[in-house]
Amino acid sequence: MAQKGVQLDRETFSCSICLDLLKDPVAIPCGHSYCMDCIKHHWDGELIYSCPQCRKSFTPRPVLLKNTMLADLVEKLKKTGLEEAPADHCYAGAEDVACDFCTGRKLRACKSCLQCLASYCDKHLQPHHESPAFGKHKLVEPSKKLQENICSRHDEVMKMFCRTDQQFICYLCSVDEHKGHDTVSTAAERTERQRELEGSRLNIQQRIQDGEKEVKLLQQEVEAVNGSADKAVEDSEKVFTELIRLMEKRSSDVKQQLRSQQKREVSRVRELQEKLEQEISDMKKKDAALELLSHTEDHTQFLQSYLSSTHSSIILPLRYLGDVKAALSKFRDKLLDVLRDEWTNVYLTVGDVDTLLSQPQPTTRAGFLKYSRQITLDPNTAHTRMYLSERNRKVTSTPGESYPSHPDRFTTYPQVLSKESLPGRCYWEVEKGVGGVAVAVAYKDNDTVNEKFGDSDKSWALGFYKKSYDFKHQKNPIPVSGPQSSRVGVYLDHSAGILSFWSVSEETMTLLHRVQTTFTEPLYAGLHLNGPGGNTAEML
Repeated sequence: MAQKGVQLDRETFSCSICLDLLKDPVAIPCGHSYCMDCIKHHWDGELIYSCPQCRKSFTPRPVLLKNTMLADLVEKLKKTGLEEAPADHCYAGAEDVACDFCTGRKLRACKSCLQCLASYCDKHLQPHHESPAFGKHKLVEPSKKLQENICSRHDEVMKMFCRTDQQFICYLCSVDEHKGHDTVSTAAERTERQRELEGSRLNIQQRIQDGEKEVKLLQQEVEAVNGSADKAVEDSEKVFTELIRLMEKRSSDVKQQLRSQQKREVSRVRELQEKLEQEISDMKKKDAALELLSHTEDHTQFLQSYLSSTHSSIILPLRYLGDVKAALSKFRDKLLDVLRDEWTNVYLTVGDVDTLLSQPQPTTRAGFLKYSRQITLDPNTAHTRMYLSERNRKVTSTPGESYPSHPDRFTTYPQVLSKESLPGRCYWEVEKGVGGVAVAVAYKDNDTVNEKFGDSDKSWALGFYKKSYDFKHQKNPIPVSGPQSSRVGVYLDHSAGILSFWSVSEETMTLLHRVQTTFTEPLYAGLHLNGPGGNTAEML
């Protein structure tokens, strides 16, 4: 109650502007008190002077005089031990952990003690820092779950962990109902789980790195596709621009030639027209003379005059330009035929954009490793006489059954598929053990669980044994020659329809077999084991 009274006194003698104890207190006409500097600064620059609390206004600006009595009271309260109350943000809210030792309004806890099973504010935590008796106490971040560390049966702190029952227990539990169980201290169990956590983190970080690497490769592929497409568009625009320029030039040439021919023909026709008009004039004169002759009564004179007259005719060789239109129409028809035939080829080539924009296949191991992908095998597809290890990257044939039934599991042949589908471009290597191994890519559906890799049109398999290789697709085995090696590399470009198998020896790559086809579904990596139990194959 004393603490509450002190806090009330502080609120009574606090300035409502700065929220601190009054300094040089003054009372304004409405009766409210403030620090002299606070109320001055509040009124500076204002046209109407009002009280910050009751909003009553004053005109003119009140003259401020120090309240001596109030100032003396504040000083006396300071000397008698008036403490500053914590700021509101130091008190515990609904979501905060409250100090267990504060009375009245509780402060926010800064630490929790696992030994005392209590939470402390800064003030009440001091004994833990100053007294040797608390030296071995474990302080942690504030927690609301401290009571969960108490055994409900024995009311003791649970400092042990029963691995048999996978639960926390106290010491009395370990000698009672958990007697004979595998029990360790919570610290030892934490150390063990910490190692598991670090292992999980390493695995996750590796997967993150692999994912980022794949995203980077895909981004590079996107950039390559965009670059190739931009180049193809640029080249096509140049070609069509050149064609348009050529056609415009040809059109201009033909137009110019037609206009020149027009000028020549018009000039020739004008000349013929003038000659014809002159001839008509001459013939009119002759006609008049002949008419006069027709009236001559002297027969001898008539015959002499008529026989001496000459007859002429004008030949008008007119030329027409209709043959130009016919020639141009014939040229147009031939050009359209060429465009129809060749455009079909261009369209088909552009339509096969993956082939058009596909980057060349690598030829060196370093080039292939740029597309390297870590492949994880799927335990749900592994035949029951197969066992996966090395984080599901290694498979071993076993005499006994290792896995329960599953709809995706191979039931007839010792085979297994990858867990994830293969991306657009990827590369991986397989190291075989003592027996034969078939390395495959396949579609994944319900029909394949009873099929051997290479026996249908849904899988492609390369078998490599101690002294030979063969390739199989749709039950059609093809002998393959190449240097013997215990390691085979597989390169896949899904969009381009390229699948190739390589013999790997240190840094030497030898092509064993290459497939060019069209893949219509997502592909998965597969392994088939031949030979006795103990045969192995590992994805590298």
